[in-house]
Amino acid sequence: MVLIPMKSALLSAFKQIDVEPSRGEGMWLFTEDGDRYLDFYGGHAVALLGNCHPRLTKVLSNQAHTLFFQTNLVPLAIRERAAQRLASFAPQGLANVFFVNSGAEANENALRVSFRATGRKKVAAVAGAFHGRTAAAATITAGHEKWYGFPQKPFEVDFIPFDDINELNNILNSDTAALIFEPVQGVAGARAMSQEFINAARKITSERGIVLIFDEVQCGLGRTGWPFAAQAYGVTPDIITTAKGIAGGFPAGAMLCNDELAKTVTPGALGTTFGGGPLACALIEAVIDTIEELNLLPNVRRLSERIKNEAVVGPITKVQGMGFLLGLHTNIPAAEVLTALRSKKILAGGAADPNIVRLLPPLILEDAHVDALIAALTDI
Repeated sequence: MVLIPMKSALLSAFKQIDVEPSRGEGMWLFTEDGDRYLDFYGGHAVALLGNCHPRLTKVLSNQAHTLFFQTNLVPLAIRERAAQRLASFAPQGLANVFFVNSGAEANENALRVSFRATGRKKVAAVAGAFHGRTAAAATITAGHEKWYGFPQKPFEVDFIPFDDINELNNILNSDTAALIFEPVQGVAGARAMSQEFINAARKITSERGIVLIFDEVQCGLGRTGWPFAAQAYGVTPDIITTAKGIAGGFPAGAMLCNDELAKTVTPGALGTTFGGGPLACALIEAVIDTIEELNLLPNVRRLSERIKNEAVVGPITKVQGMGFLLGLHTNIPAAEVLTALRSKKILAGGAADPNIVRLLPPLILEDAHVDALIAALTDI
């Protein structure tokens, strides 16, 4: 009897690789047929503490049995604790938190707050960045014209070339409500901004009354080896947005802003149904506690330097980025390198640049895992 494969009920919206994990444990993903893959992709930077971290599964179970969900119309101790914990992890001065469900939603609300606070019409963004697929976030995302889909855009955007201080100075003006950028661009291939650009952005926006937004959806929560990239650069923006690994794999995001902007947010100005739910908040608190209690960030910085110094082997010509958001430049198509790595049971990611392999491993990465990556690259 011939079995006819059942048609998937899922829309064909994603290109998928030929690896189907059935369970995860720490740095590893396992398939039903017994294969084990070393996870240098971290579920697109989401599995911040690895797969099925025992502390997170315990916290999730306990919270689910205590209070599964409640609306933002009622106060919750776990929500308040999570906000205080996140604010204490962030740069000093960003003590006001609005919880959401995703990075795109965090960026939408950051832009909304900026327009409300300034009364201005335009946004400036740095070319090459990815900020999300919702209406406003997509408008400031590189290459969105290919998939935007809406008949018109909600506001005008001025794009600044990557790391170009002269254009930064020329473009920002009295019509600019906000300047938004990723301090380390993720999808573009782990491109880190220069210290000079970051400093100039803070100086010019302060002088011209423009809201400075750091999109740390991908590079935040310890991924750079610092709590946020803002601390790595020593510059505090007016708003930070974050998501991805904030709850270790559970859908969650947040916008953090300074006191001046917080004063412009009145009841009803922002809203969310699921943002700040008890499950997400319990996990956010647990993720930050784990990062600090295990002292993971110094190890992120150390192993990042190891990869930068030792991974220029085989098809790799140089390594860029910061912490565990790294881009490996390849002298053959990155897609070929990714396929070869999968054949050696290692998962990594691609980038908008076809000659960059992107590494987004969990913060629990160890020397032995780096050894395996370097050995595999050497053999390609």
